[in-house]
Amino acid sequence: MASSSSSSSSSCSCFVVLLLVFTSFSSVLSSSISHQIPTKNQTLFHPAKELKKLKHIRNYLRKINKPPIKIIQSSDGDVIDCVLSHLQPAFDHPDLKGHSPLEPPERPRGNSNSTEEAIENFQLWSESGEFCPEGTIPIRRTTEKDIYRASSYRRYGRKPIKHVKRDSSGNGHEHAVVYVNGEQYYGAKASLNIWAPRVTDQYEFSISQIWVISGSFENDLNTIEAGWQVSPELYGDNNPRFFTYWTTDAYQATGCYNLLCSGFVQTNNRIAIGAAISPISSYRGKQFDIGLMVWKDPKHGHWWLEYGSGLLVGYWPAFLFSHLRSHASMVQFGGEVVNSRSNSGFHTGTQMGSGHFAEEGFGKASYFRNLQVVDWDNNLLPLTNLQVLADHSDCYDIRQTTNNVWGTYFYYGGPGRNVKCP
Repeated sequence: MASSSSSSSSSCSCFVVLLLVFTSFSSVLSSSISHQIPTKNQTLFHPAKELKKLKHIRNYLRKINKPPIKIIQSSDGDVIDCVLSHLQPAFDHPDLKGHSPLEPPERPRGNSNSTEEAIENFQLWSESGEFCPEGTIPIRRTTEKDIYRASSYRRYGRKPIKHVKRDSSGNGHEHAVVYVNGEQYYGAKASLNIWAPRVTDQYEFSISQIWVISGSFENDLNTIEAGWQVSPELYGDNNPRFFTYWTTDAYQATGCYNLLCSGFVQTNNRIAIGAAISPISSYRGKQFDIGLMVWKDPKHGHWWLEYGSGLLVGYWPAFLFSHLRSHASMVQFGGEVVNSRSNSGFHTGTQMGSGHFAEEGFGKASYFRNLQVVDWDNNLLPLTNLQVLADHSDCYDIRQTTNNVWGTYFYYGGPGRNVKCP
């Protein structure tokens, strides 16, 4: 009897096990089938495609994240690598291999800041007074997380191609700028104050910058750009950051932000391009601004960048460009935002500048002051024949004027979506 009972119990147990296995298999099969036949809003997961993407990303990171001789941790979470100058990404370019950074060029003559109090500006990573050693440059480390955050990993570090159209009313880019064109320009200079505008969508940004431009806006546009930007997609936060950009084919295949491709040659060990700026301006409070100057070295033809109180950051080699190899035909100053209309088709609430309109003036609106250009003989000159453009003045506007202290200057910006900007 005991034997029979044991056999019956064993058979029952086997049946239960088989039933569980079958049920589990059916569940897995059903799940597999449901993943193979996606619903309208589903996309297939392709392991091979994801592995290829991961391989591409890691190869890119190995290329741009150079081995540091010192690492500095920033209070905002950035990691700053101190990289030997001759190992920076610029020297991966075929035309720069084996080169070393050039010596500083002759600075343009004339100084609009002679009567101003120099304000030293810092970045968060160097608040403690720690900088990279001489002979190295600070590079903000790029991570896998940075690239996965981007809308397109293949175009990480580049502006969208649709950015090229100057009439931005239909492509999501809106400007409030002043500009000059029609002559030959060899540089530009201005001081602009720093804010932390609200950016309401991860794939939007808010930028305040100088553009040095030549060529057409169709497919051969050459630009050199520098200023500050808030870009959650690029940096993962809402801090205003010092940035540079260049392109020689209207943002299609050449150029990038900061040091995210070979091109810009950095020479300074105290400024990290792409790092957060500190301090920033406050509404009805203290105002902080930075001086920026881009100019063409008369001797070698390279385009140099100066930041703050005379700090040379580095240069864009002349060979990178076609039209800008000789001179610029347009210079712009001002703000730009992306309006993706992601909120049910309404205008974005992404702010430009301080987020307040130009009419509010000093301490409330964002400004550029002491606007100048560089002429063929390396002289800084005040601007004449300025033109003013606000793509949507009910969303972001601009007001330009002149006085004896700030020279040519303007207030600009706005809140984006409001009762007049639905």
